[in-house]
Amino acid sequence: METRLDALQRRIGHHFADERLLTCALTHRSFGADHNERLEFLGDAVLSLTVSGLLFERFAGSDEGDLTRVRAHLVREDSLHRVALQLGLPEVLRLGDGEARGGGAQRASILADALEALIGATFLDGGFDAARALVSGLFGEVIQTTDVASWSKDAKTELQEWLQARRLPVPTYRISATRGQAHAQTFEVECVVPALSLTERGEGRSRRVAEQEAARRMLDALTASDKPGGTLRS
Repeated sequence: METRLDALQRRIGHHFADERLLTCALTHRSFGADHNERLEFLGDAVLSLTVSGLLFERFAGSDEGDLTRVRAHLVREDSLHRVALQLGLPEVLRLGDGEARGGGAQRASILADALEALIGATFLDGGFDAARALVSGLFGEVIQTTDVASWSKDAKTELQEWLQARRLPVPTYRISATRGQAHAQTFEVECVVPALSLTERGEGRSRRVAEQEAARRMLDALTASDKPGGTLRS
Protein backbone atom coordinates (compact mmCIF):
# COMPACT_ATOMS: atom_id res chain seq x y z
CA MET A 1 0.00 0.00 0.00
CA GLU A 2 2.85 2.41 0.80
CA THR A 3 4.33 1.83 -2.65
CA ARG A 4 0.99 2.66 -4.26
CA LEU A 5 0.64 5.81 -2.17
CA ASP A 6 4.16 6.88 -3.11
CA ALA A 7 3.31 6.32 -6.77
CA LEU A 8 0.12 8.36 -6.42
CA GLN A 9 2.02 11.24 -4.86
CA ARG A 10 4.46 11.21 -7.75
CA ARG A 11 1.57 11.27 -10.21
CA ILE A 12 -0.09 14.27 -8.59
CA GLY A 13 3.20 16.09 -8.07
CA HIS A 14 2.77 16.60 -4.32
CA HIS A 15 4.45 14.70 -1.49
CA PHE A 16 2.43 14.93 1.70
CA ALA A 17 4.12 16.17 4.84
CA ASP A 18 1.18 14.71 6.75
CA GLU A 19 0.28 11.39 5.11
CA ARG A 20 -2.70 11.08 7.44
CA LEU A 21 -4.43 13.63 5.22
CA LEU A 22 -3.74 11.53 2.15
CA THR A 23 -5.00 8.38 3.85
CA CYS A 24 -8.15 10.16 5.00
CA ALA A 25 -8.80 11.50 1.49
CA LEU A 26 -8.79 7.94 0.16
CA THR A 27 -11.08 6.53 2.88
CA HIS A 28 -14.76 5.99 2.10
CA ARG A 29 -17.30 6.25 4.91
CA SER A 30 -17.96 2.51 4.60
CA PHE A 31 -14.41 1.85 5.85
CA GLY A 32 -14.58 3.75 9.12
CA ALA A 33 -15.36 6.93 11.00
CA ASP A 34 -12.28 8.83 9.81
CA HIS A 35 -13.56 9.13 6.25
CA ASN A 36 -13.13 11.68 3.46
CA GLU A 37 -16.44 13.56 3.39
CA ARG A 38 -15.16 16.69 5.14
CA LEU A 39 -12.14 16.81 2.83
CA GLU A 40 -14.47 16.33 -0.13
CA PHE A 41 -16.47 19.37 1.00
CA LEU A 42 -13.29 21.45 1.14
CA GLY A 43 -11.89 20.07 -2.10
CA ASP A 44 -15.09 20.86 -3.97
CA ALA A 45 -14.68 24.54 -3.08
CA VAL A 46 -10.97 24.59 -3.93
CA LEU A 47 -11.62 22.85 -7.26
CA SER A 48 -14.38 25.29 -8.19
CA LEU A 49 -12.25 28.32 -7.29
CA THR A 50 -9.20 27.06 -9.14
CA VAL A 51 -11.05 26.04 -12.28
CA SER A 52 -12.85 29.40 -12.22
CA GLY A 53 -9.50 31.18 -12.14
CA LEU A 54 -8.09 29.10 -14.97
CA LEU A 55 -11.18 29.74 -17.10
CA PHE A 56 -11.08 33.46 -16.30
CA GLU A 57 -7.53 33.60 -17.63
CA ARG A 58 -8.16 31.36 -20.64
CA PHE A 59 -11.40 32.94 -21.91
CA ALA A 60 -10.84 36.66 -21.41
CA GLY A 61 -13.66 37.64 -23.77
CA SER A 62 -16.34 35.32 -22.38
CA ASP A 63 -19.19 36.38 -20.13
CA GLU A 64 -20.21 34.91 -16.79
CA GLY A 65 -22.81 32.59 -18.31
CA ASP A 66 -20.32 30.99 -20.70
CA LEU A 67 -17.72 30.55 -17.98
CA THR A 68 -20.30 28.98 -15.67
CA ARG A 69 -21.35 26.45 -18.30
CA VAL A 70 -17.77 25.40 -19.05
CA ARG A 71 -16.94 25.10 -15.36
CA ALA A 72 -20.04 22.96 -14.76
CA HIS A 73 -18.94 20.51 -17.44
CA LEU A 74 -15.36 20.34 -16.18
CA VAL A 75 -16.25 19.66 -12.54
CA ARG A 76 -19.24 17.38 -13.13
CA GLU A 77 -19.13 13.88 -11.70
CA ASP A 78 -18.36 12.16 -14.99
CA SER A 79 -15.35 14.40 -15.65
CA LEU A 80 -14.00 13.87 -12.13
CA HIS A 81 -14.57 10.13 -12.49
CA ARG A 82 -12.42 9.99 -15.62
CA VAL A 83 -9.62 11.96 -13.96
CA ALA A 84 -9.77 9.70 -10.89
CA LEU A 85 -9.41 6.64 -13.11
CA GLN A 86 -6.42 8.20 -14.87
CA LEU A 87 -4.78 8.79 -11.49
CA GLY A 88 -5.37 5.19 -10.47
CA LEU A 89 -7.52 6.02 -7.46
CA PRO A 90 -9.41 2.68 -7.53
CA GLU A 91 -6.15 0.97 -6.54
CA VAL A 92 -5.68 3.03 -3.38
CA LEU A 93 -9.23 3.58 -2.10
CA ARG A 94 -10.07 2.24 1.35
CA LEU A 95 -13.57 0.74 1.27
CA GLY A 96 -15.61 -1.39 3.62
CA ASP A 97 -15.87 -5.05 2.63
CA GLY A 98 -19.46 -4.74 1.42
CA GLU A 99 -18.76 -1.65 -0.68
CA ALA A 100 -15.65 -3.25 -2.13
CA ARG A 101 -17.52 -6.41 -3.10
CA GLY A 102 -20.22 -4.27 -4.69
CA GLY A 103 -17.74 -2.62 -7.07
CA GLY A 104 -17.40 0.62 -5.11
CA ALA A 105 -13.83 1.16 -6.29
CA GLN A 106 -15.15 1.78 -9.80
CA ARG A 107 -18.30 3.70 -8.86
CA ALA A 108 -18.33 7.18 -10.40
CA SER A 109 -19.71 8.97 -7.35
CA ILE A 110 -17.16 7.42 -4.96
CA LEU A 111 -14.22 8.17 -7.24
CA ALA A 112 -15.37 11.74 -7.91
CA ASP A 113 -15.72 12.33 -4.18
CA ALA A 114 -12.28 10.86 -3.52
CA LEU A 115 -10.70 13.14 -6.12
CA GLU A 116 -12.28 16.19 -4.50
CA ALA A 117 -11.10 14.95 -1.10
CA LEU A 118 -7.58 14.55 -2.50
CA ILE A 119 -7.66 18.17 -3.67
CA GLY A 120 -8.88 19.25 -0.24
CA ALA A 121 -6.13 17.27 1.48
CA THR A 122 -3.49 18.82 -0.80
CA PHE A 123 -4.80 22.27 0.10
CA LEU A 124 -4.50 21.56 3.83
CA ASP A 125 -1.08 19.97 3.48
CA GLY A 126 0.58 22.37 1.06
CA GLY A 127 -1.62 25.46 0.83
CA PHE A 128 -3.47 26.96 -2.10
CA ASP A 129 -0.43 27.01 -4.40
CA ALA A 130 -0.03 23.23 -4.07
CA ALA A 131 -3.74 22.65 -4.64
CA ARG A 132 -3.77 25.00 -7.63
CA ALA A 133 -0.79 23.19 -9.14
CA LEU A 134 -2.61 19.88 -8.73
CA VAL A 135 -5.83 21.12 -10.34
CA SER A 136 -3.89 22.82 -13.13
CA GLY A 137 -2.08 19.57 -13.83
CA LEU A 138 -5.34 17.62 -13.93
CA PHE A 139 -7.47 20.07 -15.93
CA GLY A 140 -5.07 22.55 -17.52
CA GLU A 141 -4.70 20.72 -20.83
CA VAL A 142 -8.42 20.28 -21.43
CA ILE A 143 -9.02 23.94 -20.53
CA GLN A 144 -6.37 25.06 -22.98
CA THR A 145 -7.72 22.89 -25.79
CA THR A 146 -11.45 23.45 -25.32
CA ASP A 147 -13.63 26.32 -26.51
CA VAL A 148 -16.71 27.93 -25.01
CA ALA A 149 -18.93 27.09 -27.98
CA SER A 150 -18.53 23.35 -27.38
CA TRP A 151 -20.16 23.72 -23.95
CA SER A 152 -22.94 26.10 -24.93
CA LYS A 153 -25.86 23.86 -23.93
CA ASP A 154 -26.53 21.36 -21.19
CA ALA A 155 -26.71 17.69 -22.08
CA LYS A 156 -30.50 17.30 -21.75
CA THR A 157 -31.10 20.22 -24.12
CA GLU A 158 -28.55 18.92 -26.62
CA LEU A 159 -30.08 15.44 -26.55
CA GLN A 160 -33.61 16.75 -27.02
CA GLU A 161 -32.54 18.87 -30.00
CA TRP A 162 -30.59 15.96 -31.53
CA LEU A 163 -33.68 13.75 -31.39
CA GLN A 164 -36.11 16.43 -32.59
CA ALA A 165 -33.86 17.16 -35.57
CA ARG A 166 -34.41 13.54 -36.60
CA ARG A 167 -38.15 13.65 -35.85
CA LEU A 168 -37.76 11.29 -32.91
CA PRO A 169 -39.68 11.58 -29.63
CA VAL A 170 -37.93 13.21 -26.69
CA PRO A 171 -36.33 10.89 -24.10
CA THR A 172 -37.82 9.87 -20.79
CA TYR A 173 -36.04 9.86 -17.43
CA ARG A 174 -36.74 7.79 -14.35
CA ILE A 175 -34.98 7.07 -11.07
CA SER A 176 -33.87 3.45 -11.11
CA ALA A 177 -32.13 3.38 -7.72
CA THR A 178 -31.11 5.46 -4.74
CA ARG A 179 -28.29 4.69 -2.34
CA GLY A 180 -27.08 6.13 0.92
CA GLN A 181 -28.69 7.99 3.78
CA ALA A 182 -31.20 10.77 3.20
CA HIS A 183 -28.66 13.56 3.69
CA ALA A 184 -26.09 12.01 1.35
CA GLN A 185 -27.98 10.04 -1.28
CA THR A 186 -26.72 8.97 -4.67
CA PHE A 187 -29.34 8.79 -7.41
CA GLU A 188 -29.22 6.49 -10.43
CA VAL A 189 -31.35 7.66 -13.34
CA GLU A 190 -32.18 5.95 -16.63
CA CYS A 191 -32.47 7.95 -19.84
CA VAL A 192 -34.59 6.03 -22.36
CA VAL A 193 -35.06 6.70 -26.08
CA PRO A 194 -37.91 4.29 -26.88
CA ALA A 195 -37.83 4.89 -30.62
CA LEU A 196 -34.27 3.56 -30.75
CA SER A 197 -34.64 1.01 -27.92
CA LEU A 198 -31.71 2.61 -26.11
CA THR A 199 -31.11 3.15 -22.40
CA GLU A 200 -28.23 4.90 -20.67
CA ARG A 201 -27.67 5.41 -16.94
CA GLY A 202 -26.21 8.24 -14.92
CA GLU A 203 -25.37 8.75 -11.26
CA GLY A 204 -25.26 11.90 -9.18
CA ARG A 205 -25.84 13.43 -5.79
CA SER A 206 -29.11 14.89 -7.02
CA ARG A 207 -31.71 13.77 -9.54
CA ARG A 208 -30.83 16.72 -11.77
CA VAL A 209 -27.13 15.81 -11.87
CA ALA A 210 -27.95 12.16 -12.54
CA GLU A 211 -30.33 13.08 -15.39
CA GLN A 212 -27.68 15.30 -16.98
CA GLU A 213 -25.12 12.51 -16.73
CA ALA A 214 -27.50 9.98 -18.28
CA ALA A 215 -28.34 12.43 -21.07
CA ARG A 216 -24.65 13.07 -21.74
CA ARG A 217 -23.94 9.35 -22.03
CA MET A 218 -26.91 8.89 -24.35
CA LEU A 219 -25.79 11.81 -26.49
CA ASP A 220 -22.23 10.48 -26.64
CA ALA A 221 -23.55 7.10 -27.80
CA LEU A 222 -25.83 8.63 -30.41
CA THR A 223 -23.32 11.09 -31.84
CA ALA A 224 -20.69 8.35 -32.07
CA SER A 225 -23.07 6.13 -34.02
CA ASP A 226 -24.12 9.07 -36.19
CA LYS A 227 -20.63 9.24 -37.69
CA PRO A 228 -19.55 7.24 -40.76
CA GLY A 229 -19.39 3.60 -39.79
CA GLY A 230 -21.98 4.00 -37.05
CA THR A 231 -25.19 2.02 -36.84
CA LEU A 232 -27.83 4.71 -36.20
CA ARG A 233 -27.31 7.17 -39.06
CA SER A 234 -30.56 8.59 -40.36
